[in-house]
Amino acid sequence: MTASAARSTVALRGVHKSVREGGVARPILSGVDLDVAAGEAVAILGRSGSGKSTLLNLIAGIDDADAGDIVTAGVDVGRATERERAALRARAIGFVFQSFHLLPTLTVAENIALPLELAGVAAAPANARVAELLARIGLGDRADAWPDVLSGGEQQRVAVARALAPKPAVLLCDEPTGNLDDASARIVLDLLVELRAAQGCALVVVTHSQETAARCDRRLHLEGGALR
Repeated sequence: MTASAARSTVALRGVHKSVREGGVARPILSGVDLDVAAGEAVAILGRSGSGKSTLLNLIAGIDDADAGDIVTAGVDVGRATERERAALRARAIGFVFQSFHLLPTLTVAENIALPLELAGVAAAPANARVAELLARIGLGDRADAWPDVLSGGEQQRVAVARALAPKPAVLLCDEPTGNLDDASARIVLDLLVELRAAQGCALVVVTHSQETAARCDRRLHLEGGALR
């Protein structure tokens, strides 16, 4: 890795990834380079099947690259063990997906608190963090509500709060407004931009939405397996 890459919260160099279809390897990513600094927001655009979600999975250490180097929040993902990758995801990576993935048997507050509990945060600071985030997302009066009584936009706000609860160094978003109406999408985008700036995390957003991309500091297109 170069010196500039070493200073990045997310750094990829020469990353290749293929998938096997009918016994034949189909290239998805071909020599991808990417640097994302702390506090920076980068949008990744591209057609369906271009490898955008695969790129996020590689950054998080969910998938293995065929070649190249990936460093996320100071961890060399390619050389990390599965336990080290799991610890990285718990400690330093937040995820927001198109589907909200809230646990239906937990209240709004309990969903937000879940990553804090998994990280071993004591009850008092965890409760304070949950209350802080509920206020920031405008749902302070819905702490004890169940997810199924919330609107789609409210559920996604809770998902954003849950992702950011442990103050991760990296926030990965896969079509975070894809299931929302325009008004709800704008509210969620405002939250992502506001909370990312407040916490100083690196934000990588995979999206088809030009409005979402326009809210980021940089916009890159994934075409032919490379970022342009």
